[in-house]
Amino acid sequence: MSRPLPIRTCEIHSLAIPMRRKVGHAAAQRVCSEPIVFSVELADGTVGYGETHPREYVSGESPADVMRSIREIFLPLLINTHPANFGEAIEAAAALPTIDDNGQPITAARAAVEIALLDAYSTAFQRTLESIAGYFEQRGFEPPGSRDTCRYTIVLPSGAPRKSAKLARIARLARITNYKVKVGDDDDDARLRAVCKVLRNPLASRTATLTIDANMAWDVDAAKKKLYAWRDLPIQAVEQPLPKIAAEHWGRLADESPFPLMPDESLITMIDAEALLDAGGAGWFNIRLSKNGGLIPAIKLAVVASRHEIPVQLGCMVGETSILSAAARWFLQMTPGVRRAEGSFGRLLLSDDVVARPVRFGLGGRWRPMTGFGLGIRVDPARLRRLGVVEPEITRF
Repeated sequence: MSRPLPIRTCEIHSLAIPMRRKVGHAAAQRVCSEPIVFSVELADGTVGYGETHPREYVSGESPADVMRSIREIFLPLLINTHPANFGEAIEAAAALPTIDDNGQPITAARAAVEIALLDAYSTAFQRTLESIAGYFEQRGFEPPGSRDTCRYTIVLPSGAPRKSAKLARIARLARITNYKVKVGDDDDDARLRAVCKVLRNPLASRTATLTIDANMAWDVDAAKKKLYAWRDLPIQAVEQPLPKIAAEHWGRLADESPFPLMPDESLITMIDAEALLDAGGAGWFNIRLSKNGGLIPAIKLAVVASRHEIPVQLGCMVGETSILSAAARWFLQMTPGVRRAEGSFGRLLLSDDVVARPVRFGLGGRWRPMTGFGLGIRVDPARLRRLGVVEPEITRF
């Protein structure tokens, strides 16, 4: 057995990366990505990186909340983290809390810390991140996961219907097969029908799929009215039509909706998942690493979805760098039953990245698996500092 390998230094980086175009939906408009990157340096000099994107309307965490949680909750735990092998490192990562002492989610903060730990210790102990699947002793959660079946999705943001239709045409030329349309404003019907017109043939032949995302725009009655009006459209699922309200309301809507419901902002912790399942309000799970607390909580949610025969979408936060994009690939490589994936936009969306060669999907939404140890990327410290809006917070143990 190897000697225990403690953490020597932790850093918190607050970044700002301009996006190439504005991305909007019913809950927010974004022109700049503002990720928080957390890094750990081990006693042998190995460095690991994690990333998160706090959204108050998602997990309730602001960037200041994430910084505070890392300082006050996670750093004290890391002082005593000194695994002697990768199995012990996985156990230490799995033990990180998802809620604070007041019962409030700290999943965004947890994601950055957990991914950094797994990246560093996977590299140091020369064990691939796919070893995490064995930790759960769940049959089927192992390579190749959804490598051969899952394709990345093009998200058509809110805006003029004509512009959305144009983007759909471009994506179709790039052989994209999964599409998502943002709805929840005055133009949503025109936007959705314009996109469906462009995609009429592939949707009719089932060589393309379509979901819609309302980002909490409607109450139950408004959602019923909207979805009933679209009952003639080939919609695969409806993402977050309701606000973050009690699960029984999701059950009420699910009983009358012509389409399966896909909770997103309402699916943060395992407690949320159990409540939604009990109420019959979840036809899909939308799992996001930054939202749900990192790789291990995301896999645990996928295990529950598998047991209930619920399909999974791997979502993303707008503006993810290659750190989260790489972590998402590892999730896909060990998780079966993921039907759709989002993210890995690389320079298609961001003007810059923390790596020289960004992780991004290819023609048709296809993607290559990550290889090697750790996340499989090489973060450039100079880029990380150049993109920072303030000097990084450094803690030495």
